Amino acid sequence: MLVREVVELLRPCLDGVIVDCTVGTGGHAEALLSASERVRVIGIDWDEEALALARERLRAYGERFLPVQEDFKRLDEILTRLGLETVEGILVDLGVSSLQLETAERGFSFQQEGPLDMRMDRRRAVTAADLVNTLSERELADLIFRYGEEPAARRIARAIVRAREAGPIRTTTELAAIVARAVGGRRRGRLHPATRTFQALRIAVNEELSGLEDFLDTAIARLAPGGRVVIIAFHSLEDRVIKRRLRVHAGYCECAARWLIPHSETESCPRCGAARRLVLLTPRAVRPSDLEVQENPRARSARLRAGERADG
Repeated sequence: MLVREVVELLRPCLDGVIVDCTVGTGGHAEALLSASERVRVIGIDWDEEALALARERLRAYGERFLPVQEDFKRLDEILTRLGLETVEGILVDLGVSSLQLETAERGFSFQQEGPLDMRMDRRRAVTAADLVNTLSERELADLIFRYGEEPAARRIARAIVRAREAGPIRTTTELAAIVARAVGGRRRGRLHPATRTFQALRIAVNEELSGLEDFLDTAIARLAPGGRVVIIAFHSLEDRVIKRRLRVHAGYCECAARWLIPHSETESCPRCGAARRLVLLTPRAVRPSDLEVQENPRARSARLRAGERADG
């Protein structure tokens, strides 16, 4: 997704090390490795199945590709373990992979029946079924509204609690049907009625927003001078966090709502931490082309933002 744009933005980094923090099955990593014989890619993913496919797909690149099964938010620890102080590029694609969506037993999609799981890392203890069947009505409504931005969150939560009185809700299609009935079964444009509820549960199960700001701080601190960070988000909650944090690192002071005068990263706002550590490469989010959306409808909500580490 947005592969051409990713490669172009990271082209100045192709002589060094690029960390693909969410390597998935290796699509972006393959494009980067094929763009230069000098680049090395560290591919991080917490999904064992996806990482195995990436390893096989990129076998021909030998030691230039290093797979790591880990949560990308532990980037600082991973780079320290690998003996790397800084890297030239960092890529993060925050979307759910096609492998996860299309594997019914992973429970991410309401398009096919599967267990209500939604764990990207199966080592995690809590599943979507646990949340659906144990949270109170108020907790469910808050979760669906906060992470799904679903206007009918209270109605949906009430319907879920009533439905589980007859027995636990166990499958994706069962939950999707409950949500559809709660909102009258109407599709909102291209969205299925259960889309936002499933998004909210997935975010909660995988704690996708937790630690995102800290990760961005770490990623920018770990970039070599002139290094670049590229982030692709797929919903507004993530994109808001990314946009705000990149602006802070580019020197936009949240306290005074103005650009900081100092140009040195050693001078920063004592309250919000704003300093000119980064140059924004994307004043506005980059969106997929109409052609890419036609070929891959899942790309329609993708938003890419990027920045370059200041020389200091």
